[in-house]
Amino acid sequence: MIRMLQTKWSGGSVTYERPVIMGILNVTPDSFSDGGAYAKLNSAADHAFRLIDEGAGILDIGAESTRPGWKPVSAEEEIERLVPVIREIAPSCDVPISVDTMKTQVAEAALDAGADMINDVYGLRWDGMAELAASAGVPVIIMHMNGELENMHSETMVGNVLPQIRKFFEERTQAAVDAGIKKNKIILDPGIGFGKTGAQNAEIMQSAYYFRGDHPILIGSSRKRFLTAALGSNDDAASAKAAALAVDGGANIVRVHNVKATKAALYRKR
Repeated sequence: MIRMLQTKWSGGSVTYERPVIMGILNVTPDSFSDGGAYAKLNSAADHAFRLIDEGAGILDIGAESTRPGWKPVSAEEEIERLVPVIREIAPSCDVPISVDTMKTQVAEAALDAGADMINDVYGLRWDGMAELAASAGVPVIIMHMNGELENMHSETMVGNVLPQIRKFFEERTQAAVDAGIKKNKIILDPGIGFGKTGAQNAEIMQSAYYFRGDHPILIGSSRKRFLTAALGSNDDAASAKAAALAVDGGANIVRVHNVKATKAALYRKR
């Protein structure tokens, strides 16, 4: 797709000749999308391997909801939810396991349990996170959010959002490199739904090419509310269509709940 990018991880490389599907596994009891269906170890492991069988090239496991109205959980609780699942899955997993967390302590515990990648909605701003990723030699996903954690859903961006997000990426990428993270281990996520209006989300989703360069671009629009206005629904069919639109707009990775539906939408014309 773009200059033959690849993201190296401990088990090989993720390549982007075709779009990569990141399958979401929420092990939170209050997930906005699945109501805690995978909060128990057996159901979480079963679903993880189902996502991989259906075509997920990356598995993203999260244990703290960051939906609108979210309530932070302690690092200890997040670790308690995450680590048993990662330990259960990792020995038999042939795709990279990404841990969706903003806390350095949680990321470290997840990596020790067998995770291969850090997906950070806070853009590696938690104390020690960038240094941890550098020392572990793992890929990182740097996400853009507007403002800070306490107002990331309540205050929306103003003006032309694309150059503002690109400037954020330039700053955070430089901070990551300065901490010792290799450029070819950085993935960028413009943060659909984090401090953006529905119209801004739609623009970002279809403008991933704007952020492309040395780093793969991830778009995560699955089941988010703005899809109802944009596509008439935020169900899995609409989410799959949105993923296809994001790929057409230049995304290398799409983060989704329903891998099977997304794969069918992505490869229907490819």
